[in-house]
Amino acid sequence: MAEQRFFEDVAAGDELTGVEYPLNVYRLVMAAGSNRDFNSIHHNTEYARSTGAGEMYANTSFLLSAWERCVRDWMGLGGEIRSIRDFRMRSFNVVGDTMWVRAHVAGKRLEGDAGVVDVAIRCENSNGITVGPGTVEVVLPRRAESVK
Repeated sequence: MAEQRFFEDVAAGDELTGVEYPLNVYRLVMAAGSNRDFNSIHHNTEYARSTGAGEMYANTSFLLSAWERCVRDWMGLGGEIRSIRDFRMRSFNVVGDTMWVRAHVAGKRLEGDAGVVDVAIRCENSNGITVGPGTVEVVLPRRAESVK
């Protein structure tokens, strides 16, 4: 986990540290089991192929969690995720590939006393963008609040 990031220290265009996920069978099976998505397309190659997919692939909860990890690692424990918007699956993240979560600060604004930051985010694999692009809206603490 990163040190606490404050609203005043963030600028549009700042890159977040990306997160890399090698997609092996173990990871996909564990992800499907942990979020109780027992659809065989997420852990059985033969079944996934019978539905038209090229291979078993990561499920939506895993992908959303990957976005959340990227943002939480960047903002620190004092930040708050307010919303995730425009999460859209464009293609599969399949076993045997590597998926990267990439993000940058798209903008920031004050809403009353709240320091709101929009993070533009996406998943990519060897074939390009697979999920997104989307936005994670976060509230970061303000420096003035930390001294109270």
